[in-house]
Parts: sequence; C-alpha cells; structure tokens
Amino acid sequence: MLSKKYSFVGCAAVLSGVVLAGGNSTAAETGCGEEVPCEIENGQYYIHLPKAHEDGEVLGAIFYLHGHRGKAVNAIRNKGFQRMADELGVAFVAVQGVDGTWSFPTAPRNLRDEAVFFDSVLSDLSDKFGVDKNRTLLSGFSSGGFMTWYLACQDSGKFSGYAPIAGAFWEPLPKDCPTEPPYLFHVHGTSDTVVPLAGRWLGGGQWKQGDVFESFDVWRRQNGLEDAAPQKFTDGNLTCERWQPSEGLLELCLHDGGHSVEAKWIKRAWTELGSMMGWTEKG
Repeated sequence: MLSKKYSFVGCAAVLSGVVLAGGNSTAAETGCGEEVPCEIENGQYYIHLPKAHEDGEVLGAIFYLHGHRGKAVNAIRNKGFQRMADELGVAFVAVQGVDGTWSFPTAPRNLRDEAVFFDSVLSDLSDKFGVDKNRTLLSGFSSGGFMTWYLACQDSGKFSGYAPIAGAFWEPLPKDCPTEPPYLFHVHGTSDTVVPLAGRWLGGGQWKQGDVFESFDVWRRQNGLEDAAPQKFTDGNLTCERWQPSEGLLELCLHDGGHSVEAKWIKRAWTELGSMMGWTEKG
C-alpha cells in the first residue's frame, strides 16, 4: 500500500458548421459554444466540440469543474484541454460554479442543488449537441475535485466515470455512499500544500478538507476491500494503486509535484475508462 505520508463575448466566437450526432443542431444554431456560454436554469456551461466529428457518430464528453473562485471560461480557453478533446474526439464541457464555488454537502456555502443542476446540464447537452449521457467523464480540480467526489458518492451512475484531481471528501467524511462504487481515477501531488493528502483546516478551524486515504477508505470499507492488497504500477510520472470492487474501479495515483492539473491525467482517465467500457482500445 502507498505510504501514508503527507509528504461574455461576441457571437463570432460561436462554432459554425459543425454537425453533431443524430442530426442535432449545429453549435451556431444553439447560440452557444467555445467562449459563448450555454445558459440553463440556475447556471451555465461552456463547450468545445472536437474538430473532427461526423454526423451520426456517438459524441462522448469530458466535464471539467474549476477550482475555488475559478472561471469555466478559462478552462475552455486552455489549449491543452482543447487538444485533448480534439485528439480523443469528445466534447470538452467546462461547468461554472455559483460565484466560483461548488455546493457539496460540507461546503461553507450551499448555493445550488448541484445534483439537480448537473442533471439539467446533461439533458441540455444531449438535446443541443447530441452528447451521449452514457459516455461521460466528470473531472474536477481542487474545489472541483471535492465536488467530483461528492457527485460520485451521491449517484455514481450520473456520469460513466470520475477523475478528481487534488480534492476528495471534507470532514466529517460520509460513513458510506448510497450508490454503487464508481469508476474513479484520482490524481494527487505528494507536495501539495493547498490541498494536502492529509487535508487541512480552513476558515480559522471552521472547516477541514478530508484525508485522501481516508476518503478512499469510505469506498473500500463499503465494498469489503479494507484488507485487500491493491494492484501497484507506474504510469509516466504517476505511482498508482488500484482496487477492484465487483463493480466499478478505485484508483489512486500520486506524483511528486504540488497543487496542479494536467490534461494528460484527464486524457489517461478517459482512455482507461473507455477501454473498460469498450468504447476505445487502450493504447
């Protein structure tokens, strides 16, 4: 087992002429895309469509949740994320939190019912862009990673898989999750001081980020894996441990860096998930 060491813009930006799966509307017809937000009840999201996508082809999507006080538009502008989506042939969806925050159960503020909101996002993407709800990956960084963990805990079937980066549960950690185990690919830096592996107190001791290892223990305990030895392996700069419940997957990958996110980690999660689901061939 890994050592527990706590070592809005003009319409010119709208995509045009891209025909989506099943004869759905083009991005130009929807009135949103790229740096023009898609407005729905209680929020908005941004979408980058892959350059090469043919009519009738199933369109999967990678969702990204920004960190504390972040802006989704900055993620949609990120060239690394755009290249990732183009290379994988998927939509990249950057969702905006209310006032740059996410309302998970133990958050300092709860400004929106996120579970209901994300149902609306998924439905809107299906209706407007032909996104297949059964071919999705939710990723989030820092505070967005916290939100990713809680959405997986509330209903693991909402998204096909989850790829949180540098963020897990907050204390008090849930005793269990009322859902089947997710396909969860977690990445964290051993030198992270913003969201340390052990967590940290915030707000003068009012709130505490949870311990990443203890967050995994919630899932392991729930699925009878407390004493199960993980599969250990390395992948590039990641040192990983993987537990295999009867359904789903629990994976913890560490790197020796700090509080950071890289598109290649999200791309890896999509590729691994796609291989397990039969969407893609691993390679």
